[in-house]
Amino acid sequence: MIARRVALILLLSTVPPALAAQSGAPQPRTRAQIPRIEAPVVLDGTLDEIVWKQAWSTELPVEVSPGENTPAPVSTEVLLFHDDGALYVAFRAFDPEPTAIRAHLVDRDNAWSDDWVGVVLDTFHDQRRDYLLLVNPLGVQMDNIETWPGEGTTWDGIWESAAAIHGWGWAAEMRIPFSTLRFQRSDGPQVWGFDAVRGYPRSTTAQMGAFARDRNNNCYLCQAIEIEGFAGVSPGRNLEIVPTMVATRTDALAGTAAKVLAEGDIESELGITARWGFTPNLTLSGTVQPDFSQVEADALQLEVNQPFALFFPEKRPFFMEGSDFFDTSLDVVYTRMLRDPAWGAKVTGKEGAHTVGTYVVEDEVTNLVFPGSQSSDATSLEAANLASVARYKYDLDDRFTFGVLGTSREGEDGYFNRVAEFDADLRVSPRDRLVLQALGSRTRYPDAVADDYGQPEGPFAGAAYNVEYYHDTRSWLLWSLLRDIDDGFRADLGFMPQVDQRYGEVGGGLVWTGSPGDWYSRVELLSKAVHSEDHRGNLLLDEYVVKFNYEGPLQSHFFLRPRHVREGWAGEEYEYDEVWAHLCLHPNGSSQAWLEVIGGGRLDYAGNREGERLQLHPGFWYQPGRHLTLELDYTREQMDVDAGWLYDASIGQLSVAWQFDSRTFVRAILQAVDNEFNPEVDTAGRDPEFQHLFSQLLFSYKLNPQTVLFLGYSDNAIGDAATDLTRQDRTLFVKVGYAFVL
Repeated sequence: MIARRVALILLLSTVPPALAAQSGAPQPRTRAQIPRIEAPVVLDGTLDEIVWKQAWSTELPVEVSPGENTPAPVSTEVLLFHDDGALYVAFRAFDPEPTAIRAHLVDRDNAWSDDWVGVVLDTFHDQRRDYLLLVNPLGVQMDNIETWPGEGTTWDGIWESAAAIHGWGWAAEMRIPFSTLRFQRSDGPQVWGFDAVRGYPRSTTAQMGAFARDRNNNCYLCQAIEIEGFAGVSPGRNLEIVPTMVATRTDALAGTAAKVLAEGDIESELGITARWGFTPNLTLSGTVQPDFSQVEADALQLEVNQPFALFFPEKRPFFMEGSDFFDTSLDVVYTRMLRDPAWGAKVTGKEGAHTVGTYVVEDEVTNLVFPGSQSSDATSLEAANLASVARYKYDLDDRFTFGVLGTSREGEDGYFNRVAEFDADLRVSPRDRLVLQALGSRTRYPDAVADDYGQPEGPFAGAAYNVEYYHDTRSWLLWSLLRDIDDGFRADLGFMPQVDQRYGEVGGGLVWTGSPGDWYSRVELLSKAVHSEDHRGNLLLDEYVVKFNYEGPLQSHFFLRPRHVREGWAGEEYEYDEVWAHLCLHPNGSSQAWLEVIGGGRLDYAGNREGERLQLHPGFWYQPGRHLTLELDYTREQMDVDAGWLYDASIGQLSVAWQFDSRTFVRAILQAVDNEFNPEVDTAGRDPEFQHLFSQLLFSYKLNPQTVLFLGYSDNAIGDAATDLTRQDRTLFVKVGYAFVL
């Protein structure tokens, strides 16, 4: 689902040039007055209240992708008004063939393959950040915060919606409380940036918008419609209190010789999280004994023969709130490093040109990643730490942003890590962007940790910088990166597993966009060259890449990426070629299938030698009707060296979900890992066989993203060369949370 969301964001950010009807000149930016109307509205997808006839209305006249501001293939009407407490939005999505409307009951944020409509709200009118709120024809909500330029961040707002399919198409209604949004502090009228969008997936996915767009301009929100109104609106008390109760019972084997699971005790924990918008644009969040349990299982990633730590996205609501404020080019802030917080407090928001974000968290466990030039190591200490992050950004008109960031983590036995950072994002022209970042750190590890993991003794310091340049036009693009991270740099509250590195990259590409009826919707031809070395001049990586991307009918996309590599490892240099191919087909509204193949040279990092690997990654999802979703994702990788086959590793996940309505589902997940190493060839002494089987059964009810009921069961089974797959534990859990919005 993440890939679908990113694809939507890319469509919004790479839209084609704005053309007036015949002249070819850019259209002027328009401003609309949004009426204030106090009238009752029942959200049911029928739009039969008289108030909708008094609302401001517009249409979605242009197809912005894949068409180049061509006339929209279907008609869409958008209606807006507001009262003292909320913004109301309605859509009439006309369709000449209503039976072809794609609509499924799925969990929140997972309807990206369906028809959908939605709004883009730049509430600060700063052309940098917007709320994206979408709904499908069955009322399933999707929302996100988009940052420009960038890919945005996950956000779960509390808002209301309803939709219904009719004989002429379908309709949707939204009520977006002002308490859910952050906006300017003003007693008079406010001006927001606005766009309305519609996804129309048929043989290709046509995306329609409220205005034509200039793809030679790298600022999408600078072109948005301006809506004016909202004088004196307020988020009210804007207080959200969410108490939670979690109860679990885990049965586990008492020891390696045990055959029967010993019944565990029932453990329960009460927690509370609160969020207070003490101004319309500043929010104070706090949590005590928070429930940070992961109901959603992490996506499986192949861990065999990976020299660096793997990245997993954040899903916990406390850290997702305002997380985009802390984003920088290098990942100095990565909240998954905070494993078991006891309490936390956070302030995020924006006041005029000033963006602020800060949080303090006491973590009961200290996760550490020890970065290096060629690999990273990691450990977890059963010791508490106090983690603090502070962020400030200043916007200079709609083109330049300057920021500073500081992080601090203080722990036991003299441990500390502190980072100071400066960054600048400069839109020097509508086609050119320059990103700058400079960082310094100071660190001290406990003596025992430093000795066990080969880290410097006593306090040590490090520095890093990063420079990026992008030139984007309608039909071609250029980019370059220059990065230097010295051996002593540490960002223990971030995700930077590689240090002692000088890195340079230059690339460019051509883009072709098809017309209706063409055999392609979009074609790209890209190329880049990379050189990386450590600070002693030893080669880390030389890489030369060509990539061909294709998008076409049946919502198909395909890429082919050959590359030539020269890689330094353990004092030697290796040279090899690799090919990566990906094909995905979405032939109808009920199914999608994909296949990735990676083949060619690869290093055996543990054995310090070159080999040949083949990785296959097939998968599909299928929705036979409105309620049922089946999904399979599987990866298998084999590697051979001169002495014979080295390993055969596979991971897979099967998911079956039944969605009763837009709020309720039951789902079963089965995850399997099966790794085999050839002991006659493996020089690193790895276990010949490892198996892990994880299963989960979950019932979920979500009145909104914070008012939830989860009932579940999960277990883990492990096997190796000497022991058959044996269940190690099983857990029963229940979680209840209720959001009091005042």
